[in-house]
Formats: sequence, C-alpha cells, structure tokens
Amino acid sequence: MTSFPLPGQGRVAVAVPAPGSGPQQWAGAPSAALAADGTFVLAYRVRAGGEDHNVVARSPDGERFTTVAVLPRDRFGAAMVERPALVRTPSGRWRLYVSCATPGTKHWWIGVTEAATPEGLAVSEVRPVFPGDARTGVKDPVIRHDGREWRAWLCCHPLDVPGAEDRMSTAYATSDDGLSWRPRGTVLTGRPGAWDARGARVTSVLPDGRASYDGRASASENWRERTGLATPRNGALVPGAPVADVRYLDVLPLPDGTHRLFYEARLPDDSHELRTELVT
Repeated sequence: MTSFPLPGQGRVAVAVPAPGSGPQQWAGAPSAALAADGTFVLAYRVRAGGEDHNVVARSPDGERFTTVAVLPRDRFGAAMVERPALVRTPSGRWRLYVSCATPGTKHWWIGVTEAATPEGLAVSEVRPVFPGDARTGVKDPVIRHDGREWRAWLCCHPLDVPGAEDRMSTAYATSDDGLSWRPRGTVLTGRPGAWDARGARVTSVLPDGRASYDGRASASENWRERTGLATPRNGALVPGAPVADVRYLDVLPLPDGTHRLFYEARLPDDSHELRTELVT
C-alpha cells in the first residue's frame, strides 16, 4: 500500500491568501475536482470579519486560481457557511454541497446546488439534502461517486449540551443519485484522553478507503485542529496519530498517479491561508 499523500511532501504554494490579519480571517476549507479538460476547479470558504461566502475558482495548474462564482451566506439564508464539497457528476454536471448555519441557533444543515458549469453554481437553485435535526447539526461534507453509488461523510455536532456544540464525529451515508441519502451510522469518533478527544471530522477519503481527519483534544483547540489518518475496518474508520498541523486536508488524485493537496494553514497572527502541494 502506498503512503498517504500528506502536507510537507511537496512544494508548497499559496492558492488563496488569508483575507486579512488576525483571528476569523480565513481562506480555506477546500474541495477540489478536475474538469473534463484537465484543469482544476476549487471550492472553498472565506471568512472575513464575520462575513462568510463560498468561492468557486478555476486554475490551469492547481496553483493560480481565478474566481468564477461567489456564493454568499445570504444566498442560502444562512448565518454562516462553511466547507463546501465540489463534485463533477458522472454526466459531467457540477454540484456544490454547502454547509449552512441556521440563524439564531447552533444548528447546521447541508444544501446542494447543481449546474452545467462551475460558473452556473452562483445562480442555480439550492435544495436541502442533509437537514440535520433538533439534536444534531451536520456540516463539512466529503462527497464521492465511486462509479456505482454516491458516498458521503458528514461532520455531526451534537446539540444536547449548550456551550459544547463544537464536539464532533463523522457519519456515513450512501445514495443512488446524490440527492436522496440513506444514513449508515457513525464511522469515526474521537477517543477519551487522546489528541482527538473532542471530536473527529473526516476531510478526505482515498479510493482504498483510507481517510484523513481533523481532530482536537479540547474546546480550547477549536479552529486549531490537526490532521490525523484513519484506516477502514469492519465498516468503520480506525483513528490514528496526528500527522500534520493543518486542517481541512483535501486530496485530489490525478490521472498520472500523483496527488494535489489543498488545505487550510494557520499563520502566526491566527489568520488562515489556503495552501496547495503536488505530491508525487
């Protein structure tokens, strides 16, 4: 089995700089896909002074991106938006699964917008696909189509303890069309006393089932998650040790066998930038 492509194994480039200096000035939470012509399409979240939006951008090389669509939080009636999941469907259309915060609550839900082109995602209709419920908020999806069915890994936040909604685990779901989903249960949780005790959020999944995930030990580490690796076993994921001080790692396999990584990295002033690496 080949090693998992990780930050630090390739040349680092800044794909999107931090939008400003200081806390809550973030560019990151990326999700990337290849277009039919081999160019890169990247979706990510920008948070600047409490204002959120999702961005879709194109690049010929995976490093220099041009914005083609902006989806502000108001477009979804959301108080905030977080990590989107960008997918090119088997028919060649584009879908963006967006994480949306319900105003006045700690609840999150996930909606999807679909268009013939990445540019069209800015104006296409939005429909809920993972509504969550009164007990659970859902966000930060990882969506894959494996040639047979759609698969989703969802970050779940329990809402039963006020002030502790940052706790997180990862649930799994499958679908025939990527719109109506069958829940399959929780597949990854943090471990008491471990570096991921406060929660574990899947961020990327390789075709062989191995995954990267964000973890943190305590509430004080919120927004300072590290990346760990998890291996599939008996329908679940077995968590491991932290391997990189980044969050929201996305691994995009390329046709030549290499991988392009995108991830969110914290700067000394607590702003975050979106970085990329090509790992051979």
